[in-house]
Amino acid sequence: MCETMQTYIMKRNETPEDVKDWFIRAIQGLWPVATGSLSLRKCPCIREHCAACESGEGHSSYAIYGRQGDRRFSIYVPDNLVPEVQQAITNGRLMHQLINEAGQRYTRALKAEKRSKARK
Repeated sequence: MCETMQTYIMKRNETPEDVKDWFIRAIQGLWPVATGSLSLRKCPCIREHCAACESGEGHSSYAIYGRQGDRRFSIYVPDNLVPEVQQAITNGRLMHQLINEAGQRYTRALKAEKRSKARK
């Protein structure tokens, strides 16, 4: 709570340009990015009399799920790429939070700038 209030007070006199500079610095290291979720799924295969499928074990694989416009998608992710895709999703979520914060800070900065110009 104290940290949030202190942050708000410090950001109070920001200009829209300050917010832009902050945002660019904040997203600088956020690559790769992705949205969606990574899931481990178990599916039967197409082979007849597969021992893994008949035992109920099935075949597990990872997939990234998400949306593009109105459509849902899933993409198979090989095991060796899972850490990189997971990092991209984590970075994407962080970027989304930064965009939300930037919108709030930018709006406050615009309002303050307009008030400042009206006083002059």
